[in-house]
Amino acid sequence: MTRRRSILLSSIFLAVSVANGCSSYRPAPAAFHEVLNQPYRLGAGDRIRVTVFEQDGLTNTYSVDQSGYISFPLVGAIPARGHTAQQLESEIAAKLRQGYLRDPDVSVEIDRYRPIFVMGEVGAAGQYSYVPGLTVQKAIAIAGGYSPRANQESVDITRDINGKVMTGRVVTSDPLMPGDTVYVRERLF
Repeated sequence: MTRRRSILLSSIFLAVSVANGCSSYRPAPAAFHEVLNQPYRLGAGDRIRVTVFEQDGLTNTYSVDQSGYISFPLVGAIPARGHTAQQLESEIAAKLRQGYLRDPDVSVEIDRYRPIFVMGEVGAAGQYSYVPGLTVQKAIAIAGGYSPRANQESVDITRDINGKVMTGRVVTSDPLMPGDTVYVRERLF
C-alpha cells in the first residue's frame, strides 16, 4: 500500500508541477493595449530629426543614447527618454531661448524607431527594424516564419511600459511597439 500511495503522491506532484509551469505566463496586462493609444515615447535606440527654422547648423538627426539623452549643439545633453516628440520640441526650444536664440521654432520627428527582437521558434531569430503598423504576425514573417515546432496560436511579448518591463501572452494579430521582444514558444505536441 505504501508503494501505491507513493505513486499516487508522485502523480499528484507531477500534475501540480505541470499546471504551475503552464501558468507562468498570463494574458497581457491591460497596460499592453492602453499604451497603443498613447503618444509614442522616445527611448534609447531611437533616432530623431530635429529641425530648427533658419538654423541649418542645428538642424540634424540625433540618436537617443543608452542613458536616454541626445547631445544637442550649444545646449549639451537633453533628456529624451520617456518624452514625446512634442515635449522634446518644447524642451529644446526652452534651452535655446536661454541666451542662444530669441524665438526658436523647433520641430522634432522620429527618423528611425528602436528595433524589435524576435526569438524562439522562428526561421531566423534576431533584431529587426520597427516600422509603424507592425504586428506580431508580420514580425514573425520578417524573421523567416514559424519553425515546424512553433506554437502558432499565441506568442509572449516583453515590453517596457513607463520604465516597467512586463511580459504577456498575445495573439498574432496584436500590434507591436518599438523595443518589443517577441518570443515564439514551442508547441507541446
